[in-house]
Amino acid sequence: MTSTGTSLCLGIDPDPDGLPDGFPRTADGVARFSELVLDAAGPFAAAVKVNVAFFERWGSDGVRALERLRSRIPSDLPFIADAKRGDIGSTAVQYAIALYDALGADAVTASPYLGSEAIAPLLDRPDRFVYLLCRTSNPGALELQGLVVAADPASGAPAEPLALRVARLANGWTRHPGTVGLVVGATAPEEMAVIRAIAPGLPFLVPGVGTQGGDAESTLRHGPAATGPAAAAPGGAVLVNVSRGIAGAARMAPDPGTAIEVAARTWAETLMVLG
Repeated sequence: MTSTGTSLCLGIDPDPDGLPDGFPRTADGVARFSELVLDAAGPFAAAVKVNVAFFERWGSDGVRALERLRSRIPSDLPFIADAKRGDIGSTAVQYAIALYDALGADAVTASPYLGSEAIAPLLDRPDRFVYLLCRTSNPGALELQGLVVAADPASGAPAEPLALRVARLANGWTRHPGTVGLVVGATAPEEMAVIRAIAPGLPFLVPGVGTQGGDAESTLRHGPAATGPAAAAPGGAVLVNVSRGIAGAARMAPDPGTAIEVAARTWAETLMVLG
């Protein structure tokens, strides 16, 4: 954010059905389009979030494409591997090795559903970052995230929706300063404000702006951290992910690269923050 002055996180989710003309619906077409998106939009972003499923679906060809894309990301542009991992014991250790060491991710997304034990290996790295799924942006999020869990007299937590309990617990899951944040969708601005009050110092990764209907203005109002190192960061350590709102500009454009660049610049200006 310091160099770009924006909270824009460039999302790369290359759906083969959404590729513009000239890019085949193959692993190679996905790879070439992803590189175009990165080259055209990357200079306007504060971070890049790549959804690894869109590459893993192609098997070994997709994994090679993902690794090639990773090598293309500038060293000063944080790379978030959107993998939503979470498991226990030795499996969690392997996830950490795969994402941090083999792929070279600076940050990952992870599910807290199995508890702190499942994400401990991801949190053990002082030079890496974990965004925990808290209140996601999908329409069915409240099926589980909205369920009310019982009060916990030991911690003083009241009866509250599961998403709020995740935020409350995450405050205590940081093993190293500044290495834990929350995924909080822009499609639920009122809940975002409540989550921010519960976790005033945790960075937010915010999906759902743009195509999913989330509002950028309310995100920039409710999302910034209020305390700690995150509050002192530009924009209050909020990263607002935009994927289809940028890549989708290429679909019917005569010059896909230019269309992507214009869309990225517009989003960067919309999500401008003070340095």
